[in-house]
Amino acid sequence: MSPYAGHATPGGPSQVRELRGLVIRKCSVGTFDNNAYLLTCRETGMQLLVDAATDAPRLRALVAEGSGRLGHLVTSHRHHDHVGALAELARWSGATTLAGVEDGPALPLAPDRLVTQGDVVVFGSIRLDVLALRGHTDGGVALAYADPAGFTHLFTGDSLFPGGVGNTKMPGQSFERLYADVTERLFDVFDDDTWVYPGHGDDTTLGVERPHLGEWLARGW
Repeated sequence: MSPYAGHATPGGPSQVRELRGLVIRKCSVGTFDNNAYLLTCRETGMQLLVDAATDAPRLRALVAEGSGRLGHLVTSHRHHDHVGALAELARWSGATTLAGVEDGPALPLAPDRLVTQGDVVVFGSIRLDVLALRGHTDGGVALAYADPAGFTHLFTGDSLFPGGVGNTKMPGQSFERLYADVTERLFDVFDDDTWVYPGHGDDTTLGVERPHLGEWLARGW
């Protein structure tokens, strides 16, 4: 197996990262290069998918690359390019669906569970902490996995990317709010080796991005 590189190509193979208790699979789907992440609990085989963006056949194949079972389906935020396969994947798998409190009502499928800052999602023996990151949408959420044998892994949706926070140029969005949440709830809490898995494109770490926080604030995006 090739080393995990943090880069997935639409239509290409999954990137696989093997931790002691968790396996992370990343694939890219659709014309917007949306990342979907399959998390597999090694102890139980239970699985959680982050963002059923589009291309349901590819996402079903991703689930099959793991244990074949899907117990939880988390939507990072309500934008259309992140929810195109949500209803189909939920029907197919019977998975419990989760989304942020404020974004849930706008999804094509009503979530089974609404989550917000401080909540916890458990599947198998894996615990994920929910972080509310508001500004790209009102109800955007990130998930944090604190690997007991290593560093923290953050699944940030469209709230944090290499080079800056997510887009806040559309009506109803707020750079100030998103910058504050990302700073206070991510950079002020987690170490530099924390790995960031964004909603599009390549991965990064908080250590790579931290020196540029002042630049982001000055430019306003």
